[in-house]
Amino acid sequence: MIKNLCLSCFLYLIILSCNPENSSKREENITSKSVNYKDQTKINHAQGFTITYHNNYKIVSILSPFETATDTSKYILLEKGTPRPKGFENAQVINIPVTSIVATSSMHAALLEFLDSENIITGLSNPQYIYSPKIQSRIEAGKVANIGRDQGLNNEKLVEMHPDVLMAMGGPGAKVDQYSILTQAGIPILINSEWIEKTPLARAEWVKLIAALLNKEELVNEKFGKIENEYLRLAQLAKEVKIKPSVISGLNTKDAWFLPNGDSYMSQFFRDAGGDYHWSNMKATGSLPLNFESVYPIALQADAWLNVGFDKSDTKANILAQDSRYSDFKAYKSGQMFSYNGRVNEQGANDFFESGTVNPHIVLSDLIKILHPELLTNHNLVYYKQLE
Repeated sequence: MIKNLCLSCFLYLIILSCNPENSSKREENITSKSVNYKDQTKINHAQGFTITYHNNYKIVSILSPFETATDTSKYILLEKGTPRPKGFENAQVINIPVTSIVATSSMHAALLEFLDSENIITGLSNPQYIYSPKIQSRIEAGKVANIGRDQGLNNEKLVEMHPDVLMAMGGPGAKVDQYSILTQAGIPILINSEWIEKTPLARAEWVKLIAALLNKEELVNEKFGKIENEYLRLAQLAKEVKIKPSVISGLNTKDAWFLPNGDSYMSQFFRDAGGDYHWSNMKATGSLPLNFESVYPIALQADAWLNVGFDKSDTKANILAQDSRYSDFKAYKSGQMFSYNGRVNEQGANDFFESGTVNPHIVLSDLIKILHPELLTNHNLVYYKQLE
């Protein structure tokens, strides 16, 4: 019997050695420097990316909302000084913890500042449009370079700077191919598609991707957990109201009125704030373009007009100057007109699109204050302001 058992074990080991996958895993275990990821993070809201943890690396998958599943971008977040794992031949490698990063959106900068890591930003697109005083101070000190934007990125400068990673904005047609010069130079390009998420908490949760780059999972779990709890508490508070004011959003510009679609994060903000939004059932993300005549009958009776105007100096008078029909709106007559230009600096940088992304609980507080002021009597508007 013992002889048969030894023979079985021997055959089992032979089979294992003939299996390339098992062989690869075993080699990985033998050669990798074991890293203890005792602090891991879990994605609860965002649909656009996943993170899995392994011995000495993490696997990040960015799921393209615009293409097929085969276009999912994979990244190996590899602990510096450890061997690359096998089995991810097409994945880009980002050595972690990242110590230098180039961001192409002010929102990316906000994610880093949320984790007290704004000091690793070495380059920005349009740095003049950053609201954060901390990052503006670094820009003024010459510690953050202007790397151009979109199709006009300064590749020569970026290759010279050689950041640990460049975070690019995801969107329709956004592919890593357009960054071929940079990838050939060994600069990883990490796509960020947070703006397509359907809820405010999902957008904010992209900060966990940044935390994975920095090995700051413990910090992000603590900080994001508090925001998540507060947001859900506020949403529950507003959910219990019996009367929900009707809401319209935006402004007619160049013969088109772009409204939030029903599955957009802004539409979710309206619902969570206890608002009644007419286009809430439109099953799409992003914006819904309509002509003025389609919006007009709804806008006439809306209790509140939100996201009005794009300039911090906008007033009721100059909004009316754009179209005299606005004076017919109930919200115009009552003065319930609010823009998200409460925090705009001299250069025109709007903090609603920057830190507002990682502070969805404060944005929600503003909206509840506007729609149900009796629920948050001590709250003062932060990102929103009422047009005079």
